[in-house]
Amino acid sequence: MINVKSLLAKPFAGVIHRQIQKERKTALVDQQNILNQLLKVGKATLFGKEHHFDQITDYAGFKQAVPLRDYEDFKGYIEQIKKGAQNVLWKGRPLYFAKTSGTTSGVKYIPITKDSISNHINGARNALLVYMSITGSTQFAGGKMIFLSGSPQLERVGGIPTGRLSGIVNHHIPQYLRGNQLPSYTTNCMEEWEEKLDKIVEETYNKDMTLIGGIPPWIQMYFDRLIEKTGKSIQELFPNLQVMVQGGVNFEPYQSKLFETIGKRIDTIELFPASEGFFAYQDTRDQAGLLLNTNSGIFYEFVPLAQVHQPNPTRLCLAEVQLGEQYALIINSNAGLWGYSIGDTVKFVSIDPYRIVVTGRVKHFISAFGEHVIGEEVEQALLQVSTEMNVSVVEFTVAPLIQQGQGKSYHEWFIEFEKAPTDMALFSKKLDEQLCSRNVYYQDLIVGNILEPLHVLSLQKNAFINYMRSQGKLGGQNKVPRLSNDRTIANELVQYISN
Repeated sequence: MINVKSLLAKPFAGVIHRQIQKERKTALVDQQNILNQLLKVGKATLFGKEHHFDQITDYAGFKQAVPLRDYEDFKGYIEQIKKGAQNVLWKGRPLYFAKTSGTTSGVKYIPITKDSISNHINGARNALLVYMSITGSTQFAGGKMIFLSGSPQLERVGGIPTGRLSGIVNHHIPQYLRGNQLPSYTTNCMEEWEEKLDKIVEETYNKDMTLIGGIPPWIQMYFDRLIEKTGKSIQELFPNLQVMVQGGVNFEPYQSKLFETIGKRIDTIELFPASEGFFAYQDTRDQAGLLLNTNSGIFYEFVPLAQVHQPNPTRLCLAEVQLGEQYALIINSNAGLWGYSIGDTVKFVSIDPYRIVVTGRVKHFISAFGEHVIGEEVEQALLQVSTEMNVSVVEFTVAPLIQQGQGKSYHEWFIEFEKAPTDMALFSKKLDEQLCSRNVYYQDLIVGNILEPLHVLSLQKNAFINYMRSQGKLGGQNKVPRLSNDRTIANELVQYISN
């Protein structure tokens, strides 16, 4: 029997999908209109006055007037907002602060305004509606949906409600979906991740789950706890589980283990959300990349990755991007973020329409020897060799080992295997060859005998969970960096090497 919600979702999904298809064709015009609108509103703000928005007539003028910034450079403005100032970065005061842990800035307070909240809410909604429209599959709308997210409890900072983005968005879930949503509000408010996870398992193991959303490693941990508690497979527990909504990390390294745990392949919908905005989502079942959200209050800029640490790097608008180039993503938004580097790197896999893949983090790379290895390269190399050798990986990270005395330096890979290679030496050799084929600078260092081929260290079961627990970063939106240019994480992981 078809549920009423499933039935009603179908025509609405069709309407939204047609609107998105139209917007795919008008992306460049929409981007220009958004820039004009941002400048028009921004003129009356402290930031707009300081940067002479009233004199800007085009994108070239905007680039001259507004330098690139990261959170550290915005802190002064955020502090003024906390003290009660109005019209600082955007008109009035923010509705919320999204609180996020920065790798370099400590805690960040990212403004979400009355104008920008719809970007966060509608992005995920549109991804689900497009999926419904394309597949014709709406049954999941009638079942239980679980979202592994941060606590919806908000504190006040400078009088402004403040919390994790996922917790803020939780307050805006439409009333008609509240009855489908799990876990309960009380459980969702728990801060301690493992205690919360056990409670989530308790509340959900006997429900008709049709959709699950979250970051892949925490979805995997939830599944593992379910199996541990019930002794049943996920397919037995949730026979109608149809859709997994995920984002935050590259899904590919987790995919095979998740599907193996579920007992079948299910549909997945990939999102690209952040505290600063909802940037892109999967709008197709058969083509690579995520559709850039070009008509939702954000004007995008792109800095070629090779220039990102230069004093005056090239800045490109959407009309100027090239296929296959690595870019640092810069945003200007109706949340009052201007020339703001969000720290992610992207690559366009299509420009008609504009679709991207997220390739890593600006700060997560290895260039201890001038090789500038990025996240996409290590992930793809590992995926290729794991598939070839029938190996399954739980989690991994890579760091340089710089030899001070005798011997050559090398890259050290810390890998927790679900199914380890039968021949570790061959696995390491193939991995090194794959990395060489993807990064010419790394290849030159290996061929030139400056670096030794990479070393793989196999870690104990639950090594990364134990590491994240030790750092107080278990669950929520926390992720293990895939690459570090120093030994901070590596030195912690050494204690988990399996004998």
